[in-house]
Amino acid sequence: MQEFKKSFNHYKLHTQYSICEGAIKIEDLEKFCKTNKINCVGISDTSNLCGALQFSETVSKSKTQPIIGSQIKFKFKGLIGLIPVIAKNDEGYKNLVKLSSNSYLNHKEFNEPFCDLQDLVKYKEGLIITLGSINSLAGDFYKKDSLTEIKEIYIFLKELLDNNFYIEIQRHNDFNEKNFEIFNLKISKELDIPIIASHEVYYLEKNMYDAHDALMCIGLKYYINDKNRLKLSNNHYFKNDEEMMELFSDLPEALENNYNLALRCSYRLKTSKPLLPNISSKENFTADDILKKNAEEGLKERLKSNKINKSVIDEYKKRLKHEINIICKMNYASYFLIVSDYIKWAKSNNIPVGPGRGSGAGSLVAWSLYITDVDPLKFDLIFERFLNPDRISMPDFDIDFCEEKRDLVFEYLNNKYPGSVAHIITFGKLKARMVIRDVGRVMGLPYGFVDSICKMIPFDPSRPMNLTQCINSEPKLQKLIKEDKRVERLIDLSLKLEGLNRNFATHAAGVVIADKNLSETVPLYKDPSSNLLLPSTQFDMYSAENAGLIKFDFLGLKTLTVINKTQNLVKNKQKNFDIKYIKYDEKKVYDLLSSGNTTGLFQLESSGMREALIHMKPNRLEDIIAIVALYRPGPMSNISIYNDCKHKKKEPDYLHPKLEKILKPTYGVIIYQEQVMQIAQILSGFSPGEADLLRRAMGKKKRSELERQKTRFVEGAFKNGISKDIAAGIFLKIEPFAEYGFNKSHAAAYAIIAYQTAYLKTYFPQEFFAASMSMELTNQKKLGEFCEEIKRLKINIIRPDINMCFPEFCSENNNFYYALGAIKNVGIESISNIVRERNKNGKFKSISNFLERINPKDINKLQLEALTKAGAFDSIIDNRRSFYESIPNIILKSKNIYENKLQNQIELFTENENNSVEKIISLKQEWKFQEKMQKEFETIGFYLSDHPLNQYKDIFNEYNIAKYNDFIVDNNQESMVAATILKVQEKKTQKGSSYAIIKFSDLGSLFELFVFSDIFELNRENIKEGKSVIVTLIKNSNDTDQRIRINVKKIIPLDDILNKPINNLKIKISNFKKIDILSNILNTKGNVSVVFEVHENNKKYTFKLKNKRFVDQNTITSIKNQGIFASIF
Repeated sequence: MQEFKKSFNHYKLHTQYSICEGAIKIEDLEKFCKTNKINCVGISDTSNLCGALQFSETVSKSKTQPIIGSQIKFKFKGLIGLIPVIAKNDEGYKNLVKLSSNSYLNHKEFNEPFCDLQDLVKYKEGLIITLGSINSLAGDFYKKDSLTEIKEIYIFLKELLDNNFYIEIQRHNDFNEKNFEIFNLKISKELDIPIIASHEVYYLEKNMYDAHDALMCIGLKYYINDKNRLKLSNNHYFKNDEEMMELFSDLPEALENNYNLALRCSYRLKTSKPLLPNISSKENFTADDILKKNAEEGLKERLKSNKINKSVIDEYKKRLKHEINIICKMNYASYFLIVSDYIKWAKSNNIPVGPGRGSGAGSLVAWSLYITDVDPLKFDLIFERFLNPDRISMPDFDIDFCEEKRDLVFEYLNNKYPGSVAHIITFGKLKARMVIRDVGRVMGLPYGFVDSICKMIPFDPSRPMNLTQCINSEPKLQKLIKEDKRVERLIDLSLKLEGLNRNFATHAAGVVIADKNLSETVPLYKDPSSNLLLPSTQFDMYSAENAGLIKFDFLGLKTLTVINKTQNLVKNKQKNFDIKYIKYDEKKVYDLLSSGNTTGLFQLESSGMREALIHMKPNRLEDIIAIVALYRPGPMSNISIYNDCKHKKKEPDYLHPKLEKILKPTYGVIIYQEQVMQIAQILSGFSPGEADLLRRAMGKKKRSELERQKTRFVEGAFKNGISKDIAAGIFLKIEPFAEYGFNKSHAAAYAIIAYQTAYLKTYFPQEFFAASMSMELTNQKKLGEFCEEIKRLKINIIRPDINMCFPEFCSENNNFYYALGAIKNVGIESISNIVRERNKNGKFKSISNFLERINPKDINKLQLEALTKAGAFDSIIDNRRSFYESIPNIILKSKNIYENKLQNQIELFTENENNSVEKIISLKQEWKFQEKMQKEFETIGFYLSDHPLNQYKDIFNEYNIAKYNDFIVDNNQESMVAATILKVQEKKTQKGSSYAIIKFSDLGSLFELFVFSDIFELNRENIKEGKSVIVTLIKNSNDTDQRIRINVKKIIPLDDILNKPINNLKIKISNFKKIDILSNILNTKGNVSVVFEVHENNKKYTFKLKNKRFVDQNTITSIKNQGIFASIF
């Protein structure tokens, strides 16, 4: 028998799951344990078991024994504090899970999780409790000098747990710790309770102290320099055996009990196979029986309603049987039935559900059970891409639901499977920018200074970089670190804390459904500040799946809500309209897509996508499926090949005659993962499951696996009569395609949604935009794009009007009413109350009438200011500025009127009352056009009532300003275009320099331009949303695809030109009589020389005014308004 080696057991490790307290990353702990040959470690995160499974599995790999525990808050005599609880065995772990879950679920009205101390009576079996830390419940009573209460707790735990309760002794040299130790040693003898040595470990290495101190300040919202805050000693690192034995050498009993703790804990938390809920019926039908019955009946209904040709029905039945066999063999029948059940319930309760998503759309069983609306045989989709016996991880159905009604589905599930449904927890992390902001704040650095550093850190979700990579890519930041000691310290602390968990969050779309009460399987969490119906698992998605839970995705898709709202609006005109029954071969719809006017269309509205559609000219749904799949980094270069082959400019390359059937629909371009799988099946005799393994191997680029698959592919092809050289060549050709090949099942489902939005925009544009814009009430940039598109369609926009518009967007005849609820600072509830009053009792006749009829609770200063700036009161006021500057008086008057009405002092406005309202409005000169436009921009987010360029139109001829659409088609290589900036997207290159994609609006169109780094940095101050500029553009041709690229050469604010000093003015007139008209305009002395050129009686006279005159652009405009030519020279 091997002799037991005595070593100190650090059973109180605080990992990154002890939010803003623990700084130990579990992956780092594995390396640490392996390097230092640690025998045993224990997790003891505060108020959760989030890391328990990951910890157990990870440290076990380094041959270290894991001990599972947690510090749970307990309440005793009104005080809430921590008690460390350890699982001895399987029963202990289950009780630990119950206690951790109950701390969140049983006290929802409180802001912190806790259990009552008496709860331990019910859940004591298999638990060990150690209590005695200065920061525990006992320590909290000690700080209050409540020694009697400590004794009561100790006696209670001793009687309850017997030898499973220890008083722990700690020696970190923290404040008050030594005195508490003396008390604990004395009472342990008095009550005959064993002592145990313990050590709170918050970080692994000693040099982490300062960073951990900053982390605690982040969590507790203190400054590092605050002298009155909680501050731990620098002894909370992972001390070695020698250090711990020396520290407790005077307490051999405490050490001995610590050594033996590992022997007393025999439980290791392990991963589990998937635990699928079992669905059976009262008639003793198994889930497999029910699946077969429902799928066969559903297929009959689908074949009938979709009018499937009788000649292929046998093919459908054969495919269904094949799929059912695989599903049942893999014990997946219950999963399909659960998904089918809640989707059917949603559809029967008018909750929009997407046609499918992900590889699940490739299943005929899913189509037959109404899980998806994509016929997999019609689109040549493969079931094994979703489910096959060779899959390592179990797949799941990603289902899109209407955002507004998704919670109803959660409610249904909660009622159907009580206690067995939960969301999945997620964790906000201290990523590159976040960690800089948080550490900078606790260091007390100025916000603006920290913000300037954050802006140097590239932010691109599609290409995330860690802090080290960000620093290496930004020379300015490197220079700042070298020159400024504050920045050096900021970066040093941030690098050590980067990647730690910052806060709990909930993966609202991810839901697990268990085969029994969830709290018996995993610990649960509930955010006390959220109003979510369901709790969350304390395990994240990875750990939840490893614990055997099956995840169901309930994704909220805004587009489904838009389609549903549009459909409801259309039904006001066409009662029987149903989006489900539209045709997918409408020429008008494809004409719209081919024009590139795709604003508002799902997946198809980016500028690059528009350009791709213009060149593709789609005329079938397969084209939309293809472009959804191709428009991504990697395969994007194949769009031009697809288009050229589609339009017969090139011949498709099918690689081999046997592959023509597979590749013909995509003109020889391998676009989909399913095509890769089909190639392997046809050429090399792969089974569908083997083909899926090949597809995954190519995607993951594991060289050893790829070589194995290549050998299998070549040999299989050789058996089918294809030479090894040709087979190897084909393999090399398909390999890069497989790397970025797209899931056709997903592309087909999303192409259907994209087509539906295009259909609605084509035939019901007003209803479509009303629904789309009502879903974007707070997204003013998006609303601006929509409004430009509505103008292009020649639909009349009724600008904000308190007497005509509504809280949301709506349309009638050819009028489109702008939503009052879309104005910044206007609350949807209050404006709804005002509109309700208008609808009930008629339009507001005057401001007096308005104040008399509305409740003062429905107006406030910000709201009235916003409505005024937007022009919403123009129908009842004459002067925006006068009303705007009188708003405080108007609010007071509204309150007075309301209070008088409550006291029945007056019934209606009298003439005097009306006059008194008018008196409180101070008369001011109205805002000028430019000022009006600017205020409208501030509150609406873009220019609606007029285009700001209209004020500059008079100077366009002088500067040869062209419209963008004219410049695109003319022969000029360079031209100046006047435009207003609508949207600026700043991005970073791989080298860290900034560039921008800018959306402009001129008097004829919307367009996007790419602004390179040098031009962007030079004009950064002038590139502001809402600013009007003159952009000098040049044309560059692209030799590879013969396309013209438009580049920005220069950007100049129009105001700079308008305000540019004028030195000389030439005026041409046809006779001397017109000088009288001009004398009234040029009647002020100034600094401009004025030259007249008079053409009369076939003679030309030129003379110069003796005295200089005052001339600005307004003067020139006035002269031109008289039909007289004037130019600056």
